[in-house]
Amino acid sequence: MRLALLVFAALPLLVHAGGSNYGVKPGARDLTGKISEWPVPTPKFARDPAIGPDGNIYIAVMQGNRIARFDPRTQQFTEWELPANARPHGLVVDAKNIVWYTGNGNGTIGALDPRSGRVLEHKVPAGGDPHTLVIAEDGIIWFTVQGGGRIGRLDPRSSRITEYKTSGNPYGLALDKQGNVWFCRFGADSLGRLDPKSGDITTLPTGPGSRPRRIAAAPDGTLWVTYYGNGKLGQVDPVARKVVREVDLPAGAAGGPYAVTVDARGRVWANEIQTDTVALFDPATLQVRVFKLPSSGVGIRKAIVDGEGRYWYMGSHNGRLGVIE
Repeated sequence: MRLALLVFAALPLLVHAGGSNYGVKPGARDLTGKISEWPVPTPKFARDPAIGPDGNIYIAVMQGNRIARFDPRTQQFTEWELPANARPHGLVVDAKNIVWYTGNGNGTIGALDPRSGRVLEHKVPAGGDPHTLVIAEDGIIWFTVQGGGRIGRLDPRSSRITEYKTSGNPYGLALDKQGNVWFCRFGADSLGRLDPKSGDITTLPTGPGSRPRRIAAAPDGTLWVTYYGNGKLGQVDPVARKVVREVDLPAGAAGGPYAVTVDARGRVWANEIQTDTVALFDPATLQVRVFKLPSSGVGIRKAIVDGEGRYWYMGSHNGRLGVIE
């Protein structure tokens, strides 16, 4: 089912928390629309923010080969150098405040301890270009290897990595309530579903030209996907294994919806990278609120909602960390 959207004022509705398996339980708030931005110290394709249990925002500085930390209380940044050629891409922060990142340049999954600055690298067995990662409630790290066509599982307790061969340029990923791993087959106009118990991978087509990019879990157990190729959001029932709804986003087919995450009210946040806008879709009312970002050429590639319901994004093109509250 395809739906047209209307601009609306945020409505209060409290349900269980959603999220994108990024290690933080997101909140929700009635938004004022205030947007603040801060320039990062090393604006070399900084990307993919993640929130730690300490409340700080951690950022992968891909071309600067660093991890940066922003303290919202003091509005100060700290940086750590990573091993040569790591080129961090995605990151998450676990319950012990260890920052896990994909070493896109050297085929590793790295772990930074911000207290000591120590970095431990885990070599991905088949190498390649680790891309995006998420963390399960039991602490297991799941990640995609985009060009190498694999899904990886890292157990931090044993450092053991298990790989599952796939195809279609696996990109963003999320976990359903049954523990299955869903991932975007960006190059194959479909989603993949990995059953960790059996190791079996099945696919779900999302339509010609859809180019699914990222995926997020909602409080009701469904999954939301950005269709970068045609400007839509897709909603997936992971139990029935089918797309149950498609939503046209405001910027249209060329808007380039990219990052997606879901707050505690079940509202879906998706940026449209070609228009420097962020859309907030409410499945309960079928309406959307659009936030025009204060700077241009931003380049959001991942965003996250914190425990207070604030939406944090990183502009990989303009080197500015931002928040909508």
